[in-house]
Amino acid sequence: MSNTNEDKEFFEIADAFIALANKQTKERDPGKVSAAFLYAAARFNTFLVAAGAGSADVFASKAEESMDYFMARYKEMLEEHFENYQENFEKYMGN
Repeated sequence: MSNTNEDKEFFEIADAFIALANKQTKERDPGKVSAAFLYAAARFNTFLVAAGAGSADVFASKAEESMDYFMARYKEMLEEHFENYQENFEKYMGN
């Protein structure tokens, strides 16, 4: 992403979610926090599609396309972060 004001806002929002997840891992199992994070994202994204659909029929007709979109974006982001961690493993993990 480029460094526009919109991108800055995007990263501020993402950082706030990450900070909350990190806080939760101090008191809870990190695997459970991760699963809850994914669950929340899935639930919120489903709500977004439903809120924009206007009817149950339109919502149903957009389900597969919407899921494909969200899964593709998640895969792209996950691949980006795995590549970044691979390149910076020592720096990020202190090993």
